[in-house]
Amino acid sequence: MLIDSHCHLASHRFQPAEIPVLLENARLAGVGRMVTLATSLHDLHPNLVIAENPVVHTCIGIHPCDVHHAPDDAVSQLSAFTADPRVCAIGETGLDYYHPAPDGWDEAVFRERQLDFLRQHFELAASAGLNIVIHTRDKTGYASFEDALSIYQKYRTVVRAVFHCFIGPWENARCVLDAGGLVSFGGVATFKNAREVRETAANCPPGSFMLETDSPYLAPEPHRGKRNEPAYVRHVADYLAAHRGESTGALERHTGETAKNFFRFRPKD
Repeated sequence: MLIDSHCHLASHRFQPAEIPVLLENARLAGVGRMVTLATSLHDLHPNLVIAENPVVHTCIGIHPCDVHHAPDDAVSQLSAFTADPRVCAIGETGLDYYHPAPDGWDEAVFRERQLDFLRQHFELAASAGLNIVIHTRDKTGYASFEDALSIYQKYRTVVRAVFHCFIGPWENARCVLDAGGLVSFGGVATFKNAREVRETAANCPPGSFMLETDSPYLAPEPHRGKRNEPAYVRHVADYLAAHRGESTGALERHTGETAKNFFRFRPKD
């Protein structure tokens, strides 16, 4: 089954009235399931509503770029929803050293708040028996990745992490896999200048990675620069299958099984 393991259907770039059309577009593209992620308390409930659809589940978390808006007890507030069968993981959480600290925040203080929230998300995932979705991003280097991986190492025996929208070298991906985690590839892998991402994807064995869109962001070729949507995970699958020298059907099967094993989708009946 082709699964979009990471999208944001409650994004302001999608109107609520569009959701049925987006889901139908995905179905026509052969996408059998989607995982939509909350990034704040504000979009928690909209994602839960969308996840009432049988082919959609949701993850709940506070994005690192939103920790300055979130109350100190935001992660504790998420705990009330971990038993909901619509919820399949904790996230999107992580570390973002790409964007500068918001106005009125010292850079070091803002990063420390991100680190604290990430640790809280791991604690929540461990207590709830759920896995976790990690975001990392840097302007240069891999500091956010290294810091997030260091925290993950402390929880690796009780929580499994996926480092989503992975754009790092194979050496970094191997560190994640060695820790028992996964990586996920999206539209960036189809960009002409993303040779390193494709090399990483080619090195990942079946069972170690998933596919995603991160829609409405980062649309793959041939839609680059436009609004992304879950149906476009088809382009990612076709592109990576050809690059890896396997059939699209084979790629769909093993990435789909990897997503099912990671998210452990619960029946919502």
